[in-house]
Amino acid sequence: MSETSTASPYMTTKEFAAHVRKTPATVRGWRHRGIGPRGTRFGKDVLYRRDVVEAWLKARENADVIGQRATA
Repeated sequence: MSETSTASPYMTTKEFAAHVRKTPATVRGWRHRGIGPRGTRFGKDVLYRRDVVEAWLKARENADVIGQRATA
């Protein structure tokens, strides 16, 4: 990965999928069903803002009651 893509405030679908350890197909499915973080289409590509992805992950973490009990 080049430094330019690391410094970008955006992630591609592939980068987002790797970040959450899922396949790009899973991420596309989340987008199609409206359960993933908001992405923006640029031509044929979808880009996700890193801050939006982190906020989405934090919200999922906070909503996980069983996970919260396990760490208490």
